[in-house]
Amino acid sequence: MSQIDEKTRTELEAAAFRTLVDHLQTRTDVQNIDLMNLAGFCRNCLSKWYAAAAKDKGLEVSYDEAREKVYGMPYEDWKAKYQSEANAEQKAMFEKIHSH
Repeated sequence: MSQIDEKTRTELEAAAFRTLVDHLQTRTDVQNIDLMNLAGFCRNCLSKWYAAAAKDKGLEVSYDEAREKVYGMPYEDWKAKYQSEANAEQKAMFEKIHSH
């Protein structure tokens, strides 16, 4: 990869983040527990990272505001529309992965 200046690197990373968020907003069939089990992070993790990054910059972005950014709607609305109860297999996988 050629030398990329800091401004361009930040722009590329921001574009990648926006694309990831757009993708996750489109893929409402993908449950957070599946993301956690397969990738080790979920929409809530992204929300926490977003809020933490804002705090690092001296900005006040609440966790709920960050979740609305990531989910594309208030979390409670997304949860009611798209979240399903985790099945026994998903729960067992989560416990296995996160019990360490």
